[in-house]
This record gives sequence, structure tokens and C-alpha cells, in this order.
Amino acid sequence: MPKPVILCVDDEVVILNSLKIQLKKEFGDAYLYEVAENADEALEIIEEIQEEDESDIFVIVSDWLMPGIKGDEFLIRVHQKYPKIVKVMLTGQADEVAIARVKEQANLHRCLYKPWDRKELVETLKSGLAKI
Repeated sequence: MPKPVILCVDDEVVILNSLKIQLKKEFGDAYLYEVAENADEALEIIEEIQEEDESDIFVIVSDWLMPGIKGDEFLIRVHQKYPKIVKVMLTGQADEVAIARVKEQANLHRCLYKPWDRKELVETLKSGLAKI
């Protein structure tokens, strides 16, 4: 049986590495962990995973302020095509209007702020995964 995927999107590699380490430590081999440095790369990964039809993306953790497509627009696009994916925004500087837009238009599960608390991140993902 294929493993579900948690996708992390952030333009800072150090953030992606930290997320991946923390999630692996908490969830172990229960999930596959994918990372993308921008929304375009993330959209490609999502398409590839959906085409392979072997795994499903269950959760996306996305930064807001990224070059190119910002996190709010990215999560709204994902929601339009894949509404069941749980969406979490992790940001140091999202504006409240952007957060409200994602809540309204993309069913944002939660917005966490950098620097994040590992326990809060894990609890957020667990509560999101429980909805699936």
C-alpha cells in the first residue's frame, strides 16, 4: 500500500530541512515527505504524485512569502483542484488579508507563525490528518 505524502513548501532550504527532520522524528515511516522551494515546483510535484496514482498528498505545509506565486494563491489553486488536501500555512510575515482569503477560499486548516513550535506543528498536522 502506498504511503500518503506530506508536502512542505518554502523558499528557504534550512526551513524545509528542519520541517522534514521534525516530521520524520514524529511520524517516522508512516508518510513520504516531499519538499519544494517554490509554488511552481510544488505544483509539479503534486501533479506527478496524482498522475502516478500510487500515493496521495494528505497535507501541505506552505510558506506565504515566496518568490513567484505567494502561498495564499498557491493554496487556493491547490484547493480548487484537490479540495481534500489539508492546508497549513507556516509564515513569518503573511498579512491578515492573505490569511483570511485562504481560510475562506481554500479551507485553510491552520496558520502557524515562524519560528514555529514543534509540538504545535505536530498537533496541527495530527488534527488535520484526523479530518481525512
